[in-house]
Amino acid sequence: MLTIRKIDAAPARADGVAAALDAAGVEFNAIGCVNWPHDFPYAPRAEFRLANTGSELLIDYRVAEHSVAAVAQADGGPVWEDSCCELFLQPTPGGPYYNIECNCAGTLLIACGPGREGREPAPQGVLQSVRRWSSLGREPFAERVGDVEWHLSLIVPATAFFRHDIATFSGEMMGNAYKCGDRLQRPHFLSWAPIPIAAPDFHRPDHFAPMQFVSGEAQ
Repeated sequence: MLTIRKIDAAPARADGVAAALDAAGVEFNAIGCVNWPHDFPYAPRAEFRLANTGSELLIDYRVAEHSVAAVAQADGGPVWEDSCCELFLQPTPGGPYYNIECNCAGTLLIACGPGREGREPAPQGVLQSVRRWSSLGREPFAERVGDVEWHLSLIVPATAFFRHDIATFSGEMMGNAYKCGDRLQRPHFLSWAPIPIAAPDFHRPDHFAPMQFVSGEAQ
């Protein structure tokens, strides 16, 4: 289970997320499961941490990999083909879940649905409500080969979960976190919680793990 603490010092901008989580002592978690080592053995170093302010979810990623790309030109595009970090969350047991996918330039995709098929894209207003910061800047770019480390932070309002009425983040959700790069020189598909199936597929709510929202210090 992952504990998601509530913090009081909410940053106004996404470039303040890392400092706020550092000050609160929120630790990183490895996105380190190489679920398909025969076909996709490459494993960049990727980690994430989460906190909330009650009305906002703070997401912070750190990545070190062999190459980076941010080809997707606009929100809603195929960001999973780029250097991409993803958080999937299911607010209610057995219900629809959200995929929050963001490439290394902060280009964003959010959708909701019960599985891989039939997903409903988030309206543009929802996408625009998510504040983002990337250490690589916000402009698209083609793949750059060579070792690089990068940092990505998001502030996601509760209203971004547009098919649910979430007044405040509380209780337990199910979810998983991922690092991928479908069209990079070294494609990879890493997860936080393991996905014991034969081929890459992140849209597997049957393999989500508990994420518990709590108040105060970590339990």
